[in-house]
Amino acid sequence: MQYVRVPVDRIGVLLGRSGEVKKKVENETGVSINIDSTEGDVEVDGSGSPDPVMELKVTAFVNAIGRGFSPDRAKKLLMDDAFLDTMHISDYTGGRKNRLQRMRGRLIGAAGKSRKTLEELTETSISVQGDTVAVIGDPVEIELAKSGIDMLLRGSEHSAVFHFLEHKRRELKLKELMYSTEPEWPAEH
Repeated sequence: MQYVRVPVDRIGVLLGRSGEVKKKVENETGVSINIDSTEGDVEVDGSGSPDPVMELKVTAFVNAIGRGFSPDRAKKLLMDDAFLDTMHISDYTGGRKNRLQRMRGRLIGAAGKSRKTLEELTETSISVQGDTVAVIGDPVEIELAKSGIDMLLRGSEHSAVFHFLEHKRRELKLKELMYSTEPEWPAEH
């Protein structure tokens, strides 16, 4: 059994209209989700699931909802190759609360453009909520996104960060291509 605290204002998202999100996740995974909507405490019980790992996946799903993801985006965490990682913006503010808004603004950008570009270049989903930045993706994608986020929070120019990510993405695609092609062997006669 896992316990998670979700901000009270995100409980409605976790439940969904008429409880549809909660019911759907429970039916698809066999994991029960018990929610205390006044405190935001959530209990995730995987004892009814045939897959023992599913309890951890549903816990990550609940955490993602709490970090600002929509249920559709958080649902990726129920797959085998997706994980959730969180960074704290406050680690970059030097203890000054007035810098938090500026740092959030650097990550989100005008009309969400910076966050969207980060997501496209790293093939991840990113949510900026409160003083955290949460990333959903596979381990390689997450590390690439965290590098870009770190660079932005340390003050690098957006164009430099995006150029870096484009370069790294090309490198990863090339490696992927190299390892996915099998060598051709001469036919035996």
